[in-house]
Amino acid sequence: MGEGTIVVLNGVPRAGKSSIADIFERDHGWFPLGVDSLIKVLPENLRPGIGLRPGGERPDLEPDVERLFLALYASARSQAVSGVNVVMDVGHHDSFSRSLGILPKCASLVADLNAYLIGVRCPISEIRRRRELTNMVCSAELLTRWENAVHHPGIYDLEVNTLELGAAECAEKIRKRLQSPPVAFVNLSTISG
Repeated sequence: MGEGTIVVLNGVPRAGKSSIADIFERDHGWFPLGVDSLIKVLPENLRPGIGLRPGGERPDLEPDVERLFLALYASARSQAVSGVNVVMDVGHHDSFSRSLGILPKCASLVADLNAYLIGVRCPISEIRRRRELTNMVCSAELLTRWENAVHHPGIYDLEVNTLELGAAECAEKIRKRLQSPPVAFVNLSTISG
């Protein structure tokens, strides 16, 4: 059995990451990991933990956020080394009360593997509309801050826009990108965190 592949979908909530991940899981048998599934099993005192919004509003949780992200990537690494394909749904940012350098640390855990970082984008107006449909109203200012934080430094193997392409088309575009070697995590792992 060969090494599995890791695809990390990075973007703000409601950008369409989960819909793309669902296609990888349902149609291709990939193992799903991500922020939403982790938050569901976290004890109350660690929530929102890995799903903490940009802005440094919970410095008491920040050490746990770093630990949880590293554990999530360690799990993905273990599965990929065992031959399992993994699709991750996350929203990486470093907009805490202080810089935690989580993304470069996570990158160093998977840089030697077949791991791809995919930027999932969607216009703020569409994200607001999607959030309103689920009664998760959020200001354009907060969403813009989130978008800027999540897509910094913007080093990706590929970017997709879920307003321009549907989830299935995005998934197919990602699958085509998997035919070439990954570079994003290798580059990110060299950034000092």
